[in-house]
Amino acid sequence: MTTVKFNVPGINCNHCVHTIKSELSEMEGIQSVGADPATKEVVVEYVSPATPEAIETLLTEINYPVKK
Repeated sequence: MTTVKFNVPGINCNHCVHTIKSELSEMEGIQSVGADPATKEVVVEYVSPATPEAIETLLTEINYPVKK
């Protein structure tokens, strides 16, 4: 299992956290999702076939783009 962190400035409230968790959890290979409005971080544990690129793409699609 691999863990990856993303900086997502658009996380502002618990509704944002719920949306991110529910959307990412549907992706094949996602083991756990954590999101924190205070730190603006999303932490994802995953296995194949999920990839950091696919996770980042999905975050962008649901209007939570990753800040690089």
